[in-house]
Amino acid sequence: MRPVNRIQPVGPVQAYKTYSVASPVETHWRPATCAEVGCEHYQYGWATAVMPDSQDEHTLRTSGRHWTGWEATPDGFRRYMFPPGQPCFRASAHRVLLDRQELFIVAGGDWRGNPTGQVRQHTRPEDWVDDFGTHQQHIADLLQRG
Repeated sequence: MRPVNRIQPVGPVQAYKTYSVASPVETHWRPATCAEVGCEHYQYGWATAVMPDSQDEHTLRTSGRHWTGWEATPDGFRRYMFPPGQPCFRASAHRVLLDRQELFIVAGGDWRGNPTGQVRQHTRPEDWVDDFGTHQQHIADLLQRG
């Protein structure tokens, strides 16, 4: 995971709001085939290198996928070549987005947490945009007053 660099906020966490638009995997995505997602391995084939006589090699050989051959590599691995048109080894992770509206959320706090527990989900994107604009205007008014 990449490190996150954030500017330290000036005010306390309860003085902030977080606006987000979400499409949770559990409700907005479904499993998909390699063909549905345009998987490059499915389209063009791929090669996988494993240590000889390892559990990985056993798994590869018993996966039900067809390989056209293997070759020994200089570093002691065996590289198996898989032709296109069959599910890749990451097929179970492929997902496609369902035709569902995103969740438009306003929560109290910021990246440090939500001590108030405030969470609001707007039912219409326009309301979320209006809420955001109103909040921005409120901040601008406070800054102008000093």
